[in-house]
Amino acid sequence: MAVGDDVEFDAFYTATHRRIVSHVYAMTGSLHEAEDCVQEAYARAWQQWNRLTTEVGNPEAWVRTVAARLAVSSWRKAVNRLKAHRRESRADEVSGMNPDHIAVVAALRRISADQRMAIVLYHYAGLSVEEIAIETGVPSGTVKARLSRGRKALAPHLSEFAESLEKPRTTNSSEQPQSSGRGI
Repeated sequence: MAVGDDVEFDAFYTATHRRIVSHVYAMTGSLHEAEDCVQEAYARAWQQWNRLTTEVGNPEAWVRTVAARLAVSSWRKAVNRLKAHRRESRADEVSGMNPDHIAVVAALRRISADQRMAIVLYHYAGLSVEEIAIETGVPSGTVKARLSRGRKALAPHLSEFAESLEKPRTTNSSEQPQSSGRGI
């Protein structure tokens, strides 16, 4: 790699690293896993930087896709780690992270990986349905279905009143307000 390419890659890394780690963190639910996968993806991008800038056209999407695929691959190789991750019920403490973001990531852990990826790419990365379809290699109709189903699956995990939504409310006749006979 030429000196100019080093400078260009360094600028790319500086501009995109935090954003991509955030996206992969939301996809995986594990900050450590996200950082490892993104680091490996950037190492691979650096090795192919000339090809990425001339042939691929969107190195950020390439790095995010490689990192996401690395995360999926590590899940497949480490079934026990995945089971332990799913048993984990508390959110990881991350300094400086917004509590709402941590709650969303915890909720994202409870839905399927395909739905989670579509939601993160659409709402966090700001990609369009068509861009997500290209990046994930599925039809745009599939992306729309994953977004719709993912939102429905997330809703009960993000509502403050999720428990009350799941249980039908019953009223006793003794709880009914008594009329005092005066008009209100």
